[in-house]
Amino acid sequence: MARFRRPSRAAVLVVALSAVLAGSACTAERSASDTAAHRNTPTQPDRRTEHSPIPFTGGETRTDEDPQSTFGVDVDTASYGYARRLINDGRLPDGADIRPEEFVNAFDQEYPEPAGDGFAIHVDGARLPDRHRPEPAGDVRLLRVGLQTRGEDPATRPDAALTFVVDVSGSMREPGRLDLVQDALHTLVDQLRDTDSVAIVAFSREARTIRKMTRAGDADALHDAIDSLKTQNSTNLEAGLELGYRVARDGFREGASNRVILLSDGLANVGNDTAEPILARVHEEAAKQIALLGVGVGSDYGDSLMEQLADRGDGFVVYVSEPEQAREVFVRRLPATLAVRALDAKVQVTFDPAAVRAYRLIGYANRAIADEDFRDDRVDGGEVGPGHSVTALYAVRVNDRVPAGARVATVDVRWLDPQDRSASETSSGVTAGALTGEFEAAPARLRVCYAAGYFAEALRGGSEATYADLATVADRAAGETEDRQVDDLAKVIRRAGTLD
Repeated sequence: MARFRRPSRAAVLVVALSAVLAGSACTAERSASDTAAHRNTPTQPDRRTEHSPIPFTGGETRTDEDPQSTFGVDVDTASYGYARRLINDGRLPDGADIRPEEFVNAFDQEYPEPAGDGFAIHVDGARLPDRHRPEPAGDVRLLRVGLQTRGEDPATRPDAALTFVVDVSGSMREPGRLDLVQDALHTLVDQLRDTDSVAIVAFSREARTIRKMTRAGDADALHDAIDSLKTQNSTNLEAGLELGYRVARDGFREGASNRVILLSDGLANVGNDTAEPILARVHEEAAKQIALLGVGVGSDYGDSLMEQLADRGDGFVVYVSEPEQAREVFVRRLPATLAVRALDAKVQVTFDPAAVRAYRLIGYANRAIADEDFRDDRVDGGEVGPGHSVTALYAVRVNDRVPAGARVATVDVRWLDPQDRSASETSSGVTAGALTGEFEAAPARLRVCYAAGYFAEALRGGSEATYADLATVADRAAGETEDRQVDDLAKVIRRAGTLD
């Protein structure tokens, strides 16, 4: 019997889950010997937050005290997606849950791609808008650091072995949660290759295997398994992930893209419902070549837990609420291929005290890395898939009478090759002259970054830019780029202004 599909529902996640086949760049081509080597490598704690200063808490860092800013890259966008959902529903998000880097990275930057593997670095900047009010007052410029990996033809991807861990707790009964997930899974199964594999685990108070690893060619069995998912009682996310990784390990395919995909509202209330015990398990399994993608759904959503799980699981997290938004996030932000990838990628920006008095990194607070750990390859960075871009914004307070040719900062990027874990680095610099242009004449995508980043700052209680001014910036950039996502950003900013 033919199954009824609701395209508006299925479109929300099917493209997202298709991106898994491409975005799992950190796992597909590691060999068993690579894994053994990784297990034998001395390890140390994830020191991004344990020993690292937070880049900012609303203030600046003086270059005579610390001229270097070091952080792990991040391609997550869930913070913006969820904040957008709440604002459109008439609620302002909690400022403590806002991650500005995920607002910035939710938008296209159109950086040039490198010719080969690794990263292209793009560094530019501008003066701040006339109506911007830096705190404290002074000559503050905007600096944009952009990274880009090379995209490839998705038709060349390796086979995939995907284990879906589906939340079927009572809270997933709300429209737009489990029904959305099921429709998307049905559509995804229909477009997978026959040689791909899918397993399905469900969890509520307990976890159970709905379908062990099954070739996608046996589509009827997978569709039946998806149809059998029914909401039940409590949410034991720990049990779901533990069983999910066990099923993924049992069905592990060497040379394939092996990934656990958690589909949940992240509202754990049974078993361990705090991050660390679950994180320890996820991190252990990630080292065994099985990375984690988090797909968040629902108007109430455990954003912090899902984000931490993905970071420690060598993956990323996205939030999905609408079909059009999902297409933008997953098709354009996470384009598919497995040929180019980078593990444990870190960025270190070194400011010249002769040119810069102080700086502030906008976001990346929970991705901070101690400066001395930049070249310590035992310390986690971030995973970046093919065709991905990463952007960091700095507010830079320049010294008086700095010559246009004076070096303001040097950007170094370090990452590991996913196959042999050899380290590579590349660097680029920027001069004072690159930061002297008027904001209105800056590239449209730079102005989008400003609007998104300072929108996040405003939601966190910052007062340097108003919602009205930020919406105007986004409006103008939307007209120049003809990007519907930027046009939507302007609408969301204005909506937030009415709720504040």
